[in-house]
Amino acid sequence: MSSHVDTQGNVMMVDVGDKKITHRTAEAGGFIFMSETALQKVREGSCSKGDVLTVAQLAGITALKRTADIIPLCHPLTVSGCKVELFLEDAGIRVLCRVMTTGQTGVEMEALTGASAALLTVYDMCKSIDKDMEISGICLLKKTGGKSGDYRRA
Repeated sequence: MSSHVDTQGNVMMVDVGDKKITHRTAEAGGFIFMSETALQKVREGSCSKGDVLTVAQLAGITALKRTADIIPLCHPLTVSGCKVELFLEDAGIRVLCRVMTTGQTGVEMEALTGASAALLTVYDMCKSIDKDMEISGICLLKKTGGKSGDYRRA
């Protein structure tokens, strides 16, 4: 039986009430491949929709705080801190999203949601320049805290 399905087959949110409150962190990231032209416009701050990096950073922060509204079985969490970073690389932009909380369940989904929203925002803001952009490699990179222990992607 799944942890998210009861004995009658009904979907349910897992009860985390008995879990120990611990400090928990998660880091997720991804990459958007883009043309040299699009990357140069981002670098110069000359995209028609504005400052791509700042808007994407804010989108990631906003989205991670709303994860429970997007993912049906996620618990609403109090995020104690977060950081969304975008790094210009030769082939595009790398996003890293770090999220922290003290609670009874982890923030992996919040980190993944924040990274995804930041990447989607870059795509949206640059799509008039580059129709061939590709978002890739969105994944959990690291987590700490909780019963399952620490995790780091190799």
